[in-house]
Amino acid sequence: MASKYSYLDLVDQVDTFPNAATHPVAFAEKTAPYSRFVYLSHTIGYIIPIVLDALKDTTLSGDWWEIKPGVVSLKGDTVEERTRNIDETTRRWREANRFEVLSGWRNEKYTVYAPKSTPCFHMERCATPLFGVLTYGSHMTVYIPATATTPMRIWVPRRAAGKATYPSMLDNTVAGGMGDGIDPFECIVKEAGEEASFSESYVRQHAKAVGFVSYFYVRHEEAGGEVGLLQPEVEYCYDMIVGEDGPIPKPFDGEVAEHILMTVEEVEANLRARKFKPNCAAVMLDFFVRHGILREDNDKDFLEIYSRLHRRHEFPTR
Repeated sequence: MASKYSYLDLVDQVDTFPNAATHPVAFAEKTAPYSRFVYLSHTIGYIIPIVLDALKDTTLSGDWWEIKPGVVSLKGDTVEERTRNIDETTRRWREANRFEVLSGWRNEKYTVYAPKSTPCFHMERCATPLFGVLTYGSHMTVYIPATATTPMRIWVPRRAAGKATYPSMLDNTVAGGMGDGIDPFECIVKEAGEEASFSESYVRQHAKAVGFVSYFYVRHEEAGGEVGLLQPEVEYCYDMIVGEDGPIPKPFDGEVAEHILMTVEEVEANLRARKFKPNCAAVMLDFFVRHGILREDNDKDFLEIYSRLHRRHEFPTR
């Protein structure tokens, strides 16, 4: 029989890096062996020892990187130069099979910002955990509201068994990473068509922005690639109501095996059995808070759960 996890356990699963503001001693101990990844006066990530060793070994790395005790910076006077330098670095690692995580190469660029709202460089999506930089995504929960005679129900997809990361786990109805040049809402519109076959017009009319969740994840084995890589993230959240007669989400691009219409009780049971992908569990808990399902009077850890689902990152943001 599956273990029954608390909701705080689910937060612990995804927000696993000590927070400097609330746990300064644990943060100092965790980061002691790491190098700060910096641009000007900004910390934009953390680099763990195996990645630092790879940077030192990379041919011509002196042309692309400045490495000092405890601090690493990317050379280049322009966004284009910095982008080229980090791209050349990670491509050489990929060709040499230096890191397993790079086997997921997608030719999809993410933007790293520094200062705030200012692009510093663009880099391959799957390489971002090697540098501990902040990334972004959009997630949407699609549900049928409760009526006088029927309870609320939520459309929950099961990830395809062939997925490289978190195969066969439960997910949010629609979710995707925000590649370079796309904003949160356009990301949701795109992913809703690709993952769930929702029409663009319906999503544009009915999807509602409801905030975000943020956390600092230390990657587990299920994430694919090396264990212990650093992945701070912000996920923009959306809700979308559908009626009893649809529209019904349907798999389209092979990323999803099926969509299951669950009651809140069924979702809760699957959450507590840790059947959800970790960051999707966080998004679902945020949905529960906003809809009055998870409250201060029914979970003693409510304040910690809520505050850690909205972590303030120490990095410049978009």
